[in-house]
Amino acid sequence: MQSAGSPTSVDSPWVSMAPAVFVLIWSTGFVVARFGMPHAPPMSFLAWRYVFSIILLCGWVRLSRVAWPQGAAQWRHLLVAGMLLHGGYLGGVWAAVKLGLTAGAVALIVGLQPLLTAIWLSAQGGRGQIGRWQWLGLALGFGGLVLVVGGKVGTPEISATNLVLALGALASITVGTLYQKHFVQAVDVRSANTVQLIGALLLTAPLAFLETEPVHWVPQLLGAMAWSVLVLTIGGSSLLVWLIQRGAATQVTSLMYLVPPCTAVLAWLLFDEALTALSLMGAALTVAGVALVVRRSGAVK
Repeated sequence: MQSAGSPTSVDSPWVSMAPAVFVLIWSTGFVVARFGMPHAPPMSFLAWRYVFSIILLCGWVRLSRVAWPQGAAQWRHLLVAGMLLHGGYLGGVWAAVKLGLTAGAVALIVGLQPLLTAIWLSAQGGRGQIGRWQWLGLALGFGGLVLVVGGKVGTPEISATNLVLALGALASITVGTLYQKHFVQAVDVRSANTVQLIGALLLTAPLAFLETEPVHWVPQLLGAMAWSVLVLTIGGSSLLVWLIQRGAATQVTSLMYLVPPCTAVLAWLLFDEALTALSLMGAALTVAGVALVVRRSGAVK
């Protein structure tokens, strides 16, 4: 296997295009929520998604004979990280979409995660303070968010409830990222992802049992489920590791800023979600703020 720093590891055309493919895959996660939402309550859909993903990943781990995490402490840390990175994050996103928040708006809100993570890591650095570039990026990011959602709070599109859920998803993935950086040791992504999804299922399943709306296994829901399990959960994470092994992590990190506008375009094409001049300006400001903070801090998600 080539080392991550090999100068020839990112020369092939496929590796050059793969970061953009990964970002496109990641962007479809918000769109899939819109496809599946009319046919299943959010927690029930996610619980089944975790079950199917765990079954497939366990089979992959067994066939590949990769090592499982060692020690009770690592299992505990992976379970907690999974509750935050999958359970809390996806649960908040899906519940917010279920209550009317558009795919573009929720993608923009949770797209602030690299910004908040970079700000936190910068504040915890040697000097323990945030530089002027980070403050500028923070102001741009939140200013853009205010432009997009500020005038719509209280309307059917953005209510206080779905906005709080989206912000909860943002907090969950931010805290989960920091928790994983601090506590989780390096381990094969297939076994680690399996344990994290078990943690997400432990959090989500009890909430799914409280939902009264039935799951309708119609073709549209089956398609959304298959895409979520095979493409997002298994394919996306595997592609990311494949890229990191070939030294393409920087390209992925840079292109992650394009997830909110990419999601907005997909939602416009598929669901006719409005693309107003104000929302485009807000998205541009937010993307610029996130890019500025992450680039200046050198943080890699």
